[in-house]
Amino acid sequence: MDCTAVLADVWLMLDNECDSATRERLQEHMDHCSPCIEAYGIEEKIKGLLSRKCGGEHAPEGLRDRLKLEISRSITVTRIETTEG
Repeated sequence: MDCTAVLADVWLMLDNECDSATRERLQEHMDHCSPCIEAYGIEEKIKGLLSRKCGGEHAPEGLRDRLKLEISRSITVTRIETTEG
């Protein structure tokens, strides 16, 4: 596993969104790669800072509704393009 792949998946690990096999691969790499463990530590600090500073805030209801609408439009467009393509 190369450093680029590890760094791309660091947030999955920080958010506990990866499976145990992926977590083990990432940890194994970081155990032997000081630049990646350093990058992981920086990302971990950023996540903690964001959580402390923004953790209790909620988006206004209107913004959430608009985002949901845009996401559903994106999914619909992607499905149509994939089906026809």
